[in-house]
Parts: sequence; C-alpha cells; structure tokens
Amino acid sequence: MGEKIPAISSKELVKILEKKGFQFIRQSGTSHAIYKRFIDKRRVSVPMHGQTIIRRGTLKVILKGAGMTVDDLKKEPRRK
Repeated sequence: MGEKIPAISSKELVKILEKKGFQFIRQSGTSHAIYKRFIDKRRVSVPMHGQTIIRRGTLKVILKGAGMTVDDLKKEPRRK
C-alpha cells in the first residue's frame, strides 16, 4: 500500500539535503529556508520550526522536489 514515512525534524532534513548536495540560498520570512542543488537546478523549501516534526504530506512534497524517495530518507543515518 503506502510507504511508512519516518518522523523527522527540519534540522535533520536539512542535514540530509546538504549531504545530497543542496546549499542554503536564502530565508523566506522567518519560517522557510530555500535550498538549491546547482547540478540539476532542483530547489526545495523547508519549513524551519525548530525541533517540530515535519508533517508527512509536507515531507513527501519536499522529497519529491529534491528527487528523493522515502527509501532514500530511510537509508540516511539519523540521531536517535
């Protein structure tokens, strides 16, 4: 059926995106950071709300925009 999307904070997601080649471009207001990977010109907007867990639907859209899958996210080592 559906893939189980892990609960992840924006801080953890940013670390994973940076490992995948995304670079911080700018802050949009106080709540969203824009990251871009110049190799393939992909751009994602990450909600920055501290340690709050990103909603699953939002995370799915970010992963799609980054060209990643849920399996890619699960493979990345994370803090417990």
